[in-house]
Amino acid sequence: MSLVRFSNQLPSVFDRFFEGDLFDWSNRNFSVTNTTLPSVNIKQNAEEFTVEVAAPGFEKADFKLEVHNDLLTISSEKKVENETKEGEQFTKREFSYQSFTRSFTLPEIADGERIEANYENGILRIVIPKKDEAKPKPARMIEIQ
Repeated sequence: MSLVRFSNQLPSVFDRFFEGDLFDWSNRNFSVTNTTLPSVNIKQNAEEFTVEVAAPGFEKADFKLEVHNDLLTISSEKKVENETKEGEQFTKREFSYQSFTRSFTLPEIADGERIEANYENGILRIVIPKKDEAKPKPARMIEIQ
């Protein structure tokens, strides 16, 4: 059985944002080490889009964010090495290496020049403002002559 979405409204820009590259699992959304990609939430309001990436255990310096030709790329590489003290021997040692890359095509109404990001409590939050011309404008009263 297939689920079909019905709507009386025209598709919104937000719908087209999700139908694009968000669910594209081609080579642009991969993990070098075949580990699980971090989960992503994307939301919007009248002013901006917000992308939240769940990446606990990382440091803010572990991330690289890049926008090129309306393609937002989020990547990270983290290598943890355990040091040994003098006189110690390894019975078992497991290396830890984590990396991922996620890419998203920005909608036309996104202002890629003003993107901001912060990392706090395991969540990388990326705020993508909307272009001023895409923001809803209040109703304007027209005087009748």
